[in-house]
Amino acid sequence: MREDEFKQWLQDGGADAVNAGNTRAFAVRTIEKNLKALGSPHNDLESAYQDDQFAQLRQRLKEMRSDEAISRGDFRILMPQSENPLGRLSSWRSWLGQYGRFLSGEVRAPRDADRIRQYVLERYIEPAREQNAQSVDVLVRDVNSALGLNDGWPNICQVLAGPNFQEFADVSPPERIGAPVSPATVFRFGFDGAAPLLASEPTNLILYGPPGTGKTFETAVEAVRLCGEHVSSDRQELMTTYHQLLHAGRIEFVTFHQSLSYEDFVEGLRPSKGAEDASVGFELKAEPGVFRRIARRAETSTGPGDVTYSLAGRQIFKMSIGAADDPVDAHLFEEAIAGGYTLLGYEDIDWSDERFSSREKIIEAVRVSGVTSTDKPTAFSGRVQFPFIFRNNMKKGDMIIVSKGNSLFRAIGEVTGDYQFAPREGGDYGHRRAVKWLWVDRAGVPVTELYTRAFTQKCIYLLTQSELNIAALERYAASQQDAGRGAPEPFVLIIDEINRANISKVFGELITLLEPDKRLGQLNELKVRLPYSKEPFGVPANLHVLGTMNTADRSIALLDTALRRRFRFRELMPDPSKLANVEGINLSALLTTLNERIEYLFDREHQIGHAYFINCRSKSQLDEVMRHKIIPLLSEYFYGDLQKVAIVLGDADNREGDRQGNFLDRQRLKVPKGVSANDEDLPHRYRWSVRDEFSYQDFMAA
Repeated sequence: MREDEFKQWLQDGGADAVNAGNTRAFAVRTIEKNLKALGSPHNDLESAYQDDQFAQLRQRLKEMRSDEAISRGDFRILMPQSENPLGRLSSWRSWLGQYGRFLSGEVRAPRDADRIRQYVLERYIEPAREQNAQSVDVLVRDVNSALGLNDGWPNICQVLAGPNFQEFADVSPPERIGAPVSPATVFRFGFDGAAPLLASEPTNLILYGPPGTGKTFETAVEAVRLCGEHVSSDRQELMTTYHQLLHAGRIEFVTFHQSLSYEDFVEGLRPSKGAEDASVGFELKAEPGVFRRIARRAETSTGPGDVTYSLAGRQIFKMSIGAADDPVDAHLFEEAIAGGYTLLGYEDIDWSDERFSSREKIIEAVRVSGVTSTDKPTAFSGRVQFPFIFRNNMKKGDMIIVSKGNSLFRAIGEVTGDYQFAPREGGDYGHRRAVKWLWVDRAGVPVTELYTRAFTQKCIYLLTQSELNIAALERYAASQQDAGRGAPEPFVLIIDEINRANISKVFGELITLLEPDKRLGQLNELKVRLPYSKEPFGVPANLHVLGTMNTADRSIALLDTALRRRFRFRELMPDPSKLANVEGINLSALLTTLNERIEYLFDREHQIGHAYFINCRSKSQLDEVMRHKIIPLLSEYFYGDLQKVAIVLGDADNREGDRQGNFLDRQRLKVPKGVSANDEDLPHRYRWSVRDEFSYQDFMAA
């Protein structure tokens, strides 16, 4: 590969030598190293270009973006560490085409057309691909202004609409929005084969239908898809991905009920200890509910790009940097973040000497520096214990979580340096270690996001691994990395049984904030001041809300009309085709027949879902479902009227007397004494009972 010449060629065409040249050269070089694995018979790119002008290679890169190829992991030939390859595969295909034009001898003088192509590719097309967007809009006026072309918009329109640009950027012909040729013309480029990482607008979706139609499982499928992950056709593999996202905090699941309140869902006042050094008493503090917690995660995630972060083999320490509620110490945290280090107080003594690897030597030094003769430090004294941990126990590569009080954390960092002593004017906080800060949120996030217990007042100590949510901590550590390359991570809140709560009471101002155009960063962005914390709050655009609604549940009024306007609805009805035969019994015919009778006697919203039967593998399992689920459900539907239950089950007829059915037996009741047995208008009354043995003779497969 003629790497240096290629970089210069790119630079001559207006591309930045570092950001464009190095990245493209690396991609093309990687393709050349893997020619055999990509199915090319050639040993170098020059030979491949002479053969077919890279037609085979570019087609192979395009095929690698298909769902089937992604699921097989074909992209790992080129990107062994990547978990989000779609955008990069598209870009690499474009860059290979550029290398082909370089080999063809195309002159890259910085003409206006070249400048336009390069600018739109680097500022619009490539970032959109890296974010796995479905499309990107290019406003002619913006390009004209950025390049200083002095009303060169006719040329811009010609370049963007032309086949040369489509081949150059590997895009389909654009959709033209607005006047055909004007500064206000917008060209919309779609990306073939790219699954969106983040939907074009926030998703507010409610899945509704009768019980047992798979609504809860379908929300898991939808949540995985919205999070940008591969939706496997294998249920077990899909649920593994779902639970990984759940543990990482990308998905939250909550079930609504009649007692749920705004304080549980958004924020409310909770009793808490007062100041950190208070030993008694409590105060009421505003604590975020489930919605505000996941909204905060979504808002502070700038997108990890291709970054992954593993905590395997690392120690994780809690650490305080000054007193969080003391304004005098506020500068310490800001200094540490800006300087790329962490600070520890306790004793203005330089612990750099190797002898201080011994706890006894630290005790001795502290004793000598004691303010009174009665000061007798021990191994458990904070002045000994904390410097020992900071100097000796903490290693490079370990993690620190910086507390904000006992209930919040505000930063996560990786230790990158050894102990240093940097004395300060006035003493104190002279101990430091270099830290790469991975995540910072000065407002603070509840400790429960990462740890099962509140922090203690110790300024530094090792956290118990078994009580840490490792998956969530890894996500936090990666979520603010490579912000320039990654799109904000999508987050999903699943609300099961959304119609069982008092919607207006639970959602409050969220009724308005949920609207897509009022999300943070959108055209009509809207924030409100929350009633308890008094903080401004808006709903981020990368937070999707999924709900389920059981149409057979009439325990409360119908769904709030205001919320209904803000959600899309997708109906899920029973699907008998998902059921197989069991020991000769046609489950599909059984479910279809039952539901036809229910709809006739009641309505379509009270049908029985296929999920009731989906796991039946034998007649005995089917009997259990019929006996303990279907018949009690039907009895509830018809308020205990077993005559109607019998009609649904096919065990009712107009004949008088006792009768044995397939599922229910009927026994005529004797007329009690005192009631005339000769009264012709007296109706016959029956006792219904569930049979010990069921018969499915009416539903046997042919």
